[in-house]
Order: sequence, then structure tokens, then C-alpha cells
Amino acid sequence: MYDRLIELIQAGGFVMPPLMVGSAFLWFGLFHRFQVLRRGQRGTVVTILSKERFENNTPFLGYLLKLKENPENKNVSHVILSSAHQEFSSYKTLISTVVMIAPLLGLLGTVSGMIETFDSLGDMSLFTQSGGIAGGISQALVSTQMGLAVAIPGLIIGRILNRKQTSLMVDLEQAGEYLHNKGISHA
Repeated sequence: MYDRLIELIQAGGFVMPPLMVGSAFLWFGLFHRFQVLRRGQRGTVVTILSKERFENNTPFLGYLLKLKENPENKNVSHVILSSAHQEFSSYKTLISTVVMIAPLLGLLGTVSGMIETFDSLGDMSLFTQSGGIAGGISQALVSTQMGLAVAIPGLIIGRILNRKQTSLMVDLEQAGEYLHNKGISHA
């Protein structure tokens, strides 16, 4: 398997190492966002807040607990929501950057491979040190495939996580409003 990976990297040309590094960064960012965006408990925020105690084992529940501790103060709620938004958005820029750059790097590899192919045709040398026509076409296809293989899952999973972030932020805003209104009615 290791040998096949080395062959794949060599076949894709000079764009493969940056694509592999980008892929590693992408999956690190996706995994981190997945961990941060876990909800922790099922049910509506009102149901969770009505419990006497709930475990603070996810960032979402931690922010919910902070909102519950400061129900009357709108300024504190705003700061808590801003902190939550900032934490929930972590690695979002990295993910979108890798998703945008990966296909472009694949395209760069494609152009490089096609240049090699046409150079081989122009020189009428069917076999060169780098593989000639077949090597150029292989490089073009492998680098394109790798660029898309990095970008497509990152795009899909990134969008799912963005929706999850939006949902959690709406829940926190609703919790803040609920607690604020509840605090006013008890005063």
C-alpha cells in the first residue's frame, strides 16, 4: 500500500505533495469542527434548560450553561453568543481555502502533464525520462483526480458542518431570548 501511494505521488507530478498536505489540513479542520459542533443532548433548548442540571460536555452545552447563569443581562448574552460564533467558526476559513485551492492545484498538474505530452509529441520522442506521452497524460489525470478527491468531500462535509453551526447558533439565540424573557417575567 505504501508503495502504491509513492507511485501515485510520483505519477501526479509536483502538485501532489501540496495536495497531500492540503488534504491533511482539510481533514484536521473538518474533524476539529465536527468535535466543536456536537450538540451533546437531544431535545429543544427549552427542554434542556428546564433540567435542573445537565452535563457540560460539549462547547454548545457550555455556552448554554453560561446563558443560563446570566439570564437577565442582554450584554452578557451578546458576548456569550459572539464567543460561541467565534469558536464554532474555527477552521472554517482553512477548510474553504483548501476546498478552493485543491482543484486549482489539480488543474495546474493537468496543464503540466499536457505540456509534457505535447513536448513529447513535438520532439517525436515517444519515450522520455519522465514517461513521454503516457507519463504526461497520467500526470494530467492523476493530479486532476487528486484535486477533486480533496475538494469534493471537503465541500460536502464543510457545508454540512456550516448548517450545523447555523442550527446551533439559532438554538443559542433562542435560549438567550427564552431565558431573558423568563427572567423578566419573574422579576
